[in-house]
Amino acid sequence: MKRIILALTLLSMVAALGCSKAYYASMEKIGYDKREILADRVENAQESQEDAKEQFANALERYKSVVDFDGGELEDKYDILNGEYETSEAMADDVRDRIASVEDVADALFDEWSEEITQYSSAKLRRASQKKLTATKRRYGSLLKAMKKASSKMDPVLAAFKDQVLYLKHNLNAKAIAALEGELGTIRSDVESLIKEMEKSIAEADEFIKTLE
Repeated sequence: MKRIILALTLLSMVAALGCSKAYYASMEKIGYDKREILADRVENAQESQEDAKEQFANALERYKSVVDFDGGELEDKYDILNGEYETSEAMADDVRDRIASVEDVADALFDEWSEEITQYSSAKLRRASQKKLTATKRRYGSLLKAMKKASSKMDPVLAAFKDQVLYLKHNLNAKAIAALEGELGTIRSDVESLIKEMEKSIAEADEFIKTLE
């Protein structure tokens, strides 16, 4: 319990400072090194992508329900679609923030690791550590590429959702619904592509975490 309280206190202090270096130093003082922080952040990014994947799939279903409109208040349909767009946008922002936090600690870890390799007096151990660093960076590179590719797939979906929300807002009539229907195929394809890339990224995260264990 005392350790948790100390951790929270240090975290609040570092948050006020807004300095990653100070944050990592504080965490190491209570027993959490950069490798552990990286593993945690990759897991958090993975969970964020899982949530986003589900949200975009749900948003697509909601979009379909609006397209299949058969009576009722069109304004209600707009509210539903707008709500899904805003939630999807928030999820996308969270995914991007999580990826940025992974990059931050990974850069710090690899810089520290590279510097410490030069401190070995044993050539054998130095080579072994360098080999491990190279392998870890290679796996991390694959992970980061997958995460960013999946993240980029969110943009066209969000743009399409926003277009439809705005169009429906300004044209609350049956013709507007017909126009939305014409875009359904493209949006469905974009969402399916997004989900596919998210799943690849999530799998890459699993593999990367294994290399840190």
